[in-house]
Amino acid sequence: MPICGPKLSICCTLLSIWGIIQLALLGIFFQIHSPALFEDIPLKEEDWEEHNFSMSFVHEQYEKTAINCFIGAGIYVAFFIFSYCQFRMNSRTNYEQS
Repeated sequence: MPICGPKLSICCTLLSIWGIIQLALLGIFFQIHSPALFEDIPLKEEDWEEHNFSMSFVHEQYEKTAINCFIGAGIYVAFFIFSYCQFRMNSRTNYEQS
């Protein structure tokens, strides 16, 4: 028994695909410590000063942010599976009704 309608399930499936791609790519770029994403890491100057302005602290922040992106991509994978199952259920019920 489908929970979502056919249009909503298609929309959620497409948004999930986009979320997976975007967050996976962001995770990869954070993993390789892309300088373009330096402003996006949660780096407080006070915390950085406590670590004597070491680059290892900055790399740790990059790694934490990459892990968060991969976790978000995993959540989108679960949402994709749910949405795709809903789409298939809607397709099956529409086929059986006609």
